Amino acid sequence: MIRSPVVFLILLTGLNLLNYLDRYVFPAVLPVMQEDLGISNFEGGLAAATFLVGYFLSSPIFGKLGDTGQRKKLIAVGVLIWSFATIASGLAVGTWSLLAARAVVGVGEASYATLAPTIIDDIAPKETKGKYLAIFYLATPVGSALGYLTGGFIQKHWGWHHAFFVAGGPGIVLAFLCLLMKEPARLAVKDRPNMLQSVGVLWEKAQFRRGVLGYCAYTAAVGAFSFWAPKFLVSVHGMKLDKATFFFGLITVVGGIGGTLIGGALADRNERRRANPVPLAPPKDVSYREGAELPEHPEAEKERLAKDAVSRERATVNGLLRICGLGSLIGAPLAALAFLSPTPTGFFALVFFCEIALFLGTSPINAVALRAVPPHLRASAMALQIFAIHLAGDLWSPAAVGLVADKFSMSIAVMLLPIGIAVSAFVWWPRPREAAVEEASSVA
Repeated sequence: MIRSPVVFLILLTGLNLLNYLDRYVFPAVLPVMQEDLGISNFEGGLAAATFLVGYFLSSPIFGKLGDTGQRKKLIAVGVLIWSFATIASGLAVGTWSLLAARAVVGVGEASYATLAPTIIDDIAPKETKGKYLAIFYLATPVGSALGYLTGGFIQKHWGWHHAFFVAGGPGIVLAFLCLLMKEPARLAVKDRPNMLQSVGVLWEKAQFRRGVLGYCAYTAAVGAFSFWAPKFLVSVHGMKLDKATFFFGLITVVGGIGGTLIGGALADRNERRRANPVPLAPPKDVSYREGAELPEHPEAEKERLAKDAVSRERATVNGLLRICGLGSLIGAPLAALAFLSPTPTGFFALVFFCEIALFLGTSPINAVALRAVPPHLRASAMALQIFAIHLAGDLWSPAAVGLVADKFSMSIAVMLLPIGIAVSAFVWWPRPREAAVEEASSVA
């Protein structure tokens, strides 16, 4: 039985790496698949959308089951589903069989993405939660980069079909390892709201709502960016596909790791700044000499402690939102300049710093979803966040960019993406007045 928090973290991070490797094998081999299967840019983007249909439709179900059931079993089942569906993607013979396989991949990945962060939150010490989440989410750039690198390399030597076979195999082994984890203890709650009630409770939280809405704009832009980057380099800069995927993957892993680690460190710093409660002032009607004992006022003290705890928690979440907003604020102009660069070298140089900025928010935004809601609704919060960011984000954006590229050009289509990043910066930037209103209602 696996009990060590470090081993938990290693296993879940490894699965997250495979999760993103699978996602980005597809865009890495897409140009060759388009030629082989006769798929247009719009249909290629539609394949990404069907993956997300399965992903976001099933995530609320896994979230609700995860609030009450054994998360390790749900994760294991999900990993097996996505692994076999990834292998099936390599057996596609046309558009419809490809769409069906990618939809089932999304169902499997939804269980893992919804539940794994709640386990990380349970096993991580409070003062290092940012570090634990940063390590877990390092798998996002590393797995994405490995997807580009693996897909490009295997496609060149053995064909695009085998890239999916390689991506799907390891997950079958790791799924059984999940069953060896000892389920972490979590907060016991007598009365749990049903799914619709949970959504209502969560959406009333202004900071959670702001985090999700900003994440929608961010996901729409970054999802389409990562999906079409290899094709952009091939069609606009005339690069060979294997070189485009190799260099873009290399930039993604280095910039993504750097940004994720910096974002995690900033999140932990934000936590430490607000870890110690402000010393309580004595009641105004009490006079005392320095060094004298203060009279006890249990009820007043409890009330002040409660207000202080809520205030510090809201300030912590505001700090996390500020990190996310700062990353997008820096990333938006860098993305625009990268797409306008006349050379591949200029594109890669600008994208490197752009990705550092964009990955700053990787662990903070997920920490917002965990910290801005009642503890017993964390799995539902992650599920709702996943549902929202894909429904309003990258469900439609790859297909939309592909459609614009078919009608006009890829150069014009990708210029929509920096706008989405800028919108996320605006939405994420914290509004202290909203946090104060929510704080008052929480205390009351």
